Amino acid sequence: MPHPHAVAGMVSRLNDPHYARWASQVRATGGCRQPIHLRGKVDHIDPATGELLHRYSTRAEPGGVLRVPCKTRRASRCPACAEVYRADTYQLIRAGLAGGKGVPETVTGHPCLFVTLTAPSFGVVHTRREKNGKVLPCHARRDAATCPHGRVMSCTARHGSEETCLGEPLCPDCYDYAGSVLFNALSPELWRRFTLALRRRLAKTAGLTQRELREQVTVSFAKVAEYQRRGVVHFHAVIRLDGPDGPTASPPSWATADALADAVRHAVSAVAVTAPAAEGEPARVLRWGTQLDVRPITMGGELTDQAVAGYIAKYATKAAECVGTLDRRVSPLDDLDALPLREHARRLIAECFRLGALDGLAELRLTQWAHMLGFRGHFSTKSRRYSTTFGAIREERAEHMRAEAVSTGRLPLFEEDTVLVIAEWEYAGQGYSLGDALLAAALTGVPLAGVALADPGGR
Repeated sequence: MPHPHAVAGMVSRLNDPHYARWASQVRATGGCRQPIHLRGKVDHIDPATGELLHRYSTRAEPGGVLRVPCKTRRASRCPACAEVYRADTYQLIRAGLAGGKGVPETVTGHPCLFVTLTAPSFGVVHTRREKNGKVLPCHARRDAATCPHGRVMSCTARHGSEETCLGEPLCPDCYDYAGSVLFNALSPELWRRFTLALRRRLAKTAGLTQRELREQVTVSFAKVAEYQRRGVVHFHAVIRLDGPDGPTASPPSWATADALADAVRHAVSAVAVTAPAAEGEPARVLRWGTQLDVRPITMGGELTDQAVAGYIAKYATKAAECVGTLDRRVSPLDDLDALPLREHARRLIAECFRLGALDGLAELRLTQWAHMLGFRGHFSTKSRRYSTTFGAIREERAEHMRAEAVSTGRLPLFEEDTVLVIAEWEYAGQGYSLGDALLAAALTGVPLAGVALADPGGR
């Protein structure tokens, strides 16, 4: 049964003479769970005469604010906005594989690989393994050793895909929590060194210097970070070889998929990054894990451009939620025992706080990124020449929406080059009140349990 205050707020909103406009704003957010409230105005002015041609002001809007989508990429916070981000990522990735969005279709003939780089092991964890459609025992060991903490390092259970123990260590006291956190923190640097080693290997294979390589080949890529249930990130990447001018130019004949695969395997084994020593913590050399997946992308068959783009786009909207952590920042002053965390995630966060307090590791900012288990890199990145940009895709969408608004009479038709546009906006809150949340759920189909309530600055 809804809370009495929520029902009262819903009735009040329904009886508001501006309800129709409020409902229109809610629908325009596309089902956003936590819309941003903006207060301000937009003036269209004739630069030659100074005449005010048109003004939009939020004073006439319900509550004096305009509600716009939050545009988060996190599906855990707002599925509707995350779906837009996922779709944009899909278009960006696929354009670099099949052409479109300014990328010529000839790019399909360029050598292109789908690469997965994993983290090393930091201890034995519960896992689900399948072979020929049959679920195998987790870690069945006939002569399993007993760890120093008295636990037998074996598990004969055949775990279900949704069991909460997946990713949990068989012995938490043996698990290298410090190594896991430090790997997450330094994985962006490990990726950067991987890309440098990849280019060096290609140059050596072709008998070229680095400068000569740049004059013949461009290495383009797009990648996304994914959390494994044990709490470490690994990277899925599309890596493509282009000519010197990017996707519009073909690479030389020696730049084949086999040459690229060889360079990838060499670079993975060749690079390392050192975590600095700190009080009570020795320096650590961190490398990629031994599990490496390198597969060619084709326009037909199992690993197609659509399959790869969909796979990468799916992980662009996720973070560390699968590990059992929170999707917001956690402070060292918070009571970790009182937070809804899995025990494994709780210990990883506690390790971030412990290591983040050491002077030698302060630059890794582990305390600030404890909710991400130490990882502070961008979840989806690409090289400059891989394909289009998020900005270009969003600008194209905004232009489409503007053209629609003009055609329906909601905006006046002006030549943009002859009109001066002056906008003034200020933040006025976020989210919904209890009553508004009930109505928004009914209007957009967003489950009420996932609707964010308005902050003190909101209605």
